[in-house]
Amino acid sequence: MATSDIHDHGAHVAAAAESRWAMVVGAIILFLLAMTAYMSLHWAAMPPVRTETIDPSTLHIAGEFVEGNLGTALEPDGAVTVRVVANQYSFTPQCVVVPTDTPVTIRATAADVVHGFSIASTNVNMMLVPGYISNFRTRFSEPGEHLMPCHEYCGTGHASMWAHVQIIDKGEFMRRAATARRLSCVK
Repeated sequence: MATSDIHDHGAHVAAAAESRWAMVVGAIILFLLAMTAYMSLHWAAMPPVRTETIDPSTLHIAGEFVEGNLGTALEPDGAVTVRVVANQYSFTPQCVVVPTDTPVTIRATAADVVHGFSIASTNVNMMLVPGYISNFRTRFSEPGEHLMPCHEYCGTGHASMWAHVQIIDKGEFMRRAATARRLSCVK
């Protein structure tokens, strides 16, 4: 074989290898695009099963989030449920009492615009979207008082939107819960 034939043969082999790799990369890109399109359409048509919806215009009239149901409640199994509603520019209730060393479920929603809150020095961080119920499960180990500010800009009064969380000893909480259906530290 002449030198030019060897060079032409080598160039042909290299070009064929590059073409194969280009097809493999193209196939991967097409697969990822198809997967993204499928998942986008699937989630748009089928929201997650765990999503709870609620009509924000009737929160105050009936159901789980009427004012008499807000605050902290002791459940029959010994767990605690806290219900909170965010509304420009306040949380209801303004002060929440929870026990130490007890499973706590926070159920919250927004009545008007997107809100959010975190409880300082804890792992609690929630987004509240009108029309949806947000859930967060936690357990508090140390007693104390914490601030619960809104962390999503919700309008001109956003800076003053916050509440308090009192974490108290489990025994003290049980004594208070024995005499009240809902607990709150609002005085």
